[in-house]
Amino acid sequence: MPPWGPVKRRTLIAGLRALGFEGPFSGGKHDFMTRGSVVVAIPNPHRGDIGVGLLKVFLEQAGVGRKEWEAV
Repeated sequence: MPPWGPVKRRTLIAGLRALGFEGPFSGGKHDFMTRGSVVVAIPNPHRGDIGVGLLKVFLEQAGVGRKEWEAV
């Protein structure tokens, strides 16, 4: 993965797949990905990158640490 910083939605999905997540699957207002019993909603596509703040919150919900994310 790129160094800690803003990422594109496509890069986020690729990184999560490399960490063992499956999906994204359609459901409700957001797509989601799963790994075992962990289910995380993927941010909807938009023009800009996913900022550091949202990335941090998202990875915390997914149970992925910064070092694990950067090591992918």
